[in-house]
Amino acid sequence: MYAENELLFPAQVIPQLRQARGEEWQDLVDQVTQLPEDHPESLGFALMMVRLNGCLSCETDSYRAMRGCLSCARQVLHRHKGNDTSLIQRHQRAVEEVSDYLEAIALPQVASRPSSARAA
Repeated sequence: MYAENELLFPAQVIPQLRQARGEEWQDLVDQVTQLPEDHPESLGFALMMVRLNGCLSCETDSYRAMRGCLSCARQVLHRHKGNDTSLIQRHQRAVEEVSDYLEAIALPQVASRPSSARAA
């Protein structure tokens, strides 16, 4: 009855969105698809899509959720009134936010001990 859904935008859907927009969009999807899911560019893409799709307000029993994440994302991209450049800019802002967040929570590096301490 229900489609397979994620809590937030799933990275495995990204490659399937390649044909949803024009050439600039396709280049972005190609670029992000080659990266690991935990790369800031991939996380930024997911953040952008969460915001565009309204994933945070999606309920498991809603029509959107029943159709699935891929269908929802395709529809949102087709209905987006801006051009591909506006989506690229949204992605860049999301990547900046992700990078800033990752820097803010970065664990302190373990300081290497001086060489004299190792010899002792």
